[in-house]
Amino acid sequence: MPFFLSPPGLALTLLILLPGIPGAPEKARAQDAVGDSGGVPAAAPLIRRLDPRDPVFRQYSDDVEAARRRLFDRRRGGEDSGLLDYLVIYAYQGAGEDLFSLAARCNLPYAALATLNRLSHPADLAGAGTILLPSMPGVFIPLEPETGLEWLLAASRDAGEGIPLVVRREGRSERFRFIPGGEFSGTERVFFLNEGFRFPLRTYQITSGFGPRINPVTGNLRYHRGLDLAAPQGTEVYASRDGVVVERGEDPVYGIYVILEHAEHWASLYGHLSETTAVLQSSVRSGTLIGRVGSTGQSTGPHLHFEIRRYGEAQDPGKLLFREGAP
Repeated sequence: MPFFLSPPGLALTLLILLPGIPGAPEKARAQDAVGDSGGVPAAAPLIRRLDPRDPVFRQYSDDVEAARRRLFDRRRGGEDSGLLDYLVIYAYQGAGEDLFSLAARCNLPYAALATLNRLSHPADLAGAGTILLPSMPGVFIPLEPETGLEWLLAASRDAGEGIPLVVRREGRSERFRFIPGGEFSGTERVFFLNEGFRFPLRTYQITSGFGPRINPVTGNLRYHRGLDLAAPQGTEVYASRDGVVVERGEDPVYGIYVILEHAEHWASLYGHLSETTAVLQSSVRSGTLIGRVGSTGQSTGPHLHFEIRRYGEAQDPGKLLFREGAP
């Protein structure tokens, strides 16, 4: 996995220094880590074993300690200038790694590994192939977010916060804002660990809440068992939590709908869809695309009817969903 990083607009600013490592160049420029072979070139700092006997891992551990000292000086009133000089990105080919044990061995918060490698869930690391290891704790926020977690990270921090940089890997450039010493907020941590429900739409307007209301089609007073989230026709609908697709079909009231079953006797329903991509009895991860907004069934316009149930009883989604920066 070829990669390097540099502030946008500059061909070279970061030097990867590997003094005293047998078989490694004493100075490897950022461009030297870029190749066309599809693998990590010899000039890149590639860690083969997370073991002190691996000389590159020893160098990496020294770099992490130096970066931590620099951040400590900064917190005591030191300057921010030169922080990026302490950020070196290493590569590690460790298929099947556990995120939390890897973070412990690297002496880094798992948020740094998760955000740099663009993981949506701890289990995603197992299929990541080559893993990027930053030498400095912090949070990497993509300028072009793709996952629910990345949208949440971007929304919950000031747009001007962080140091801009570019990470090049697999022939593409990815732009980030790096927040040195940053960590997940409580909401982001719960979101990443998938311990709760998330909004099934990235953009929406709540047009009807949970509880008694006048049915807009029949004019009768009825108890509304979920939330109505207005969005344009075809807007992507995502699973609100890890689960299994236990039902999909078409109903006179709900229109095209999907029901997911979750752990601890929870379930969620997605109604009035224009189409569904969910496969019956398949397992889905939180944030998986399961359908698109429509106006099927008893509906006056494009929107998603969203319910959360426990033991079959409807619960108020507004008390269970993340609201701060949720996509």
